[in-house]
Amino acid sequence: MSAPMEISLQNTTDRDPSEQNGDVSEPAVPSPILTEDKVLVSVEVCLKPSSTARIEDVRSAVKRMLEKRSLSYVDGPIPVPPDDSFIVENVQRICICDTDEWVENHDILLFWQVKPVVHVFQLSEEGPCEEFSGDGQLSTFNEWILPAKEFDGMWDSLIYESGLKQRLLRYAASALLFTEKGVDPFLVSWNRIILLHGPPGTGKTSLCKALAQKLSIRFSSRYPQCQLVEVNAHSLFSKWFSESGKLVAKLFQKIQEMVEEENNLVFILIDEVESLAAARKAALSGSEPSDSIRVVNALLTQMDKLKSSPNVIILTTSNITAAIDIAFVDRADIKAYVGPPTLQARYEILRSCLKELLRTGILSNSQEGDHLTLPNYAGLKEKLSAPLIQDSQTPLDLCKQLLEAAEACEGLSGRSLRKLPFLAHAALASPYSCDPSKFLSTMVDTAKRERSELPD
Repeated sequence: MSAPMEISLQNTTDRDPSEQNGDVSEPAVPSPILTEDKVLVSVEVCLKPSSTARIEDVRSAVKRMLEKRSLSYVDGPIPVPPDDSFIVENVQRICICDTDEWVENHDILLFWQVKPVVHVFQLSEEGPCEEFSGDGQLSTFNEWILPAKEFDGMWDSLIYESGLKQRLLRYAASALLFTEKGVDPFLVSWNRIILLHGPPGTGKTSLCKALAQKLSIRFSSRYPQCQLVEVNAHSLFSKWFSESGKLVAKLFQKIQEMVEEENNLVFILIDEVESLAAARKAALSGSEPSDSIRVVNALLTQMDKLKSSPNVIILTTSNITAAIDIAFVDRADIKAYVGPPTLQARYEILRSCLKELLRTGILSNSQEGDHLTLPNYAGLKEKLSAPLIQDSQTPLDLCKQLLEAAEACEGLSGRSLRKLPFLAHAALASPYSCDPSKFLSTMVDTAKRERSELPD
């Protein structure tokens, strides 16, 4: 887990960075600081699709509800109060987020230590809109209205090394704040470009989409409209000479129209950005037509133009780090490596899979009752160091099996880990109402088989 973060006092006379143009709203991404001896913690409130209530009315109602409750603040959902008809009618779920990054030694925050920062949002159910290239062969980009139902829950399902997701959230908050405050870009430079690189299957693209979704919720007070544009880099290279330049121009004309709306926050996702760099390298060596290098240069120039727009964040991924053009790498503010999951990450991924199979009844929980708990990695280490202190709801043998399964998965990608429980279930002779212990034993064997089949 992450190292404890220092908590410092904030001058309460300072103006909140989210107060723009006279709009007094919640801070977009809470800082890990104490305000009047209270820790700022994000509370995300998802509205029902049928809700037509004003965002501010819902926010006020949830704040009042939280003030009345003597609850502890840990990550996860809290029940919608049945005695509040307004909240019941309009709210689908309430969830406390990201407290583990801000509390020393992961202690539980109590209600009197916390100042909740309430973010209210409603999921868009429209789905992606595709834009096709001139020859009709490939779509040049997909477009989503955020926050999108398609990406709901994606952020929480992604498990990485300690601090990566919070680092990206803090970066985005700083990038947008510097632009909003009018910091001179000639004195302090930032481009609002993120590059995630690493081997395939580590969830880089999913993390970009989940980050855009999370930021659309966190910055909803400042930007009531949000869009994600996923660019298909391969589609920008047309088989027709000189057509590629027109495709790039058409793409960025569409993006420019989006960013001209000051209340619209636009995320541009370029997957496998190394394909652009590879095209330029091949063109320079003479093995590709000069049209290719013009396309890449045009794309980089258009990205540079977007630097002056305060409401754009560019998200990029690469599977082949060495192939990325240095001209692009130099533009990226954050260059984060997303590698294969560590033992801790593997344990947490498999733990979440097991909890889901128990919830759905695919795994039988009859022997342990309805309240079987599986501790997180830190909690497991604690219990293993004091094995005599054991409660009936946390069976140590099952936890040890889960850890063994995580150890057997060394070398597997996050994508393979998410697939592993399904493959293990398919390998069972009697797959119905399977015992968790038997299932984990099968999963260890399945993991070993999957590892043996990996290419050298």
